[in-house]
Amino acid sequence: MSIINKAAAIGGGVIGAGWVARLLLNGIDVSIFDPDPEASRKVSEVMKGARRAYKQMVPGGLPKEGKLTFAKTIAEAVADADFIQESVPERLDLKHRVLAEIDAHAPANAIVGSSTSGIKPTDMQVAMKKHPERLVVGHPFNPVYLLPLVEIVGGDQTFPEAIEVAKEIYASIGMKPVVIRKEIEAFVGDRLLEAAWREALWLIKDGICTVEELDDIMRYGFGLRWAQMGMFQVYRVAGGEAGMRHFMAQFGPCLKWPWTKLMDVPEFNDELVDLIATQSDDQAHGLSIRELEKIRDDNLVAIMDALSKQNKGKGWGAGALHKDYTKQLAKLAAKKPAASTAAEKAKASKPVKKAEKPKKKKKG
Repeated sequence: MSIINKAAAIGGGVIGAGWVARLLLNGIDVSIFDPDPEASRKVSEVMKGARRAYKQMVPGGLPKEGKLTFAKTIAEAVADADFIQESVPERLDLKHRVLAEIDAHAPANAIVGSSTSGIKPTDMQVAMKKHPERLVVGHPFNPVYLLPLVEIVGGDQTFPEAIEVAKEIYASIGMKPVVIRKEIEAFVGDRLLEAAWREALWLIKDGICTVEELDDIMRYGFGLRWAQMGMFQVYRVAGGEAGMRHFMAQFGPCLKWPWTKLMDVPEFNDELVDLIATQSDDQAHGLSIRELEKIRDDNLVAIMDALSKQNKGKGWGAGALHKDYTKQLAKLAAKKPAASTAAEKAKASKPVKKAEKPKKKKKG
């Protein structure tokens, strides 16, 4: 059950709207700011998809949704928020302006999470003159309302208490928080995706395969393994009874073979864009983005539901968390806690204090 009563969302694009949906469907009030005149419509579309998916997850009925308010300014949105999630476009100058305004107007004990997919929190904290110690990266994956992973990254000025409270907040809305041990651009998930993306661009550009063929290779092959075991556990099993040591001894030498172009990238020009976009259009077979989103959401719910039945009914991987989350939503639907109770719990949960200037992390 959530430990916050009211959240603020700054930015209502695909990611920001996904956060809004997850928060609202957990019974949390959300105040959102986005200057885009289309923001209300876009958030509404994401909410429709999220409600549809959650009805499959909790067939007995969903919890009472939190109240959604569209604020006219950032100051208005964050004024009485227990938690703030920033999801503006990936430009450092824009992040600086937005975070400075959030910092100036948000309650001192409110945690600020950034959805950035690659900017280091230390580089963003310089804009926060009052409470930089409460900023963490909270990097989700789309669709935010279904995929549970959130990468948490602290910067040089982030207090350890802020990371712990952020973990509690994200976990309370059904997410799997993973704290990244060292600050690095693009964190972990996107670095892996970038490596695969670079190689995929080469394979398409050189005519080795089409966009659809590459996707089929992933979804009919190793993608199914990764969804339930990840990379290293899959390779451990591939090593047989001797395990990972045998696997590495057998396939380690491959790293020196000229198989990939991971350290290079093809020229990103109109020709490459046209090639990939045209093949992608053909692959869609006339399905709209909304139709593809429904297919994606249905499949994600089904996969997590299937995994929730494994391991003698305890659930496996994302399925174990899915099992607990759907139970949590069902309980919340049966009895919504009083607002004051949630608010008091938020205040009591390891507030971030700025008693002294934080010590900088030792380099290396």
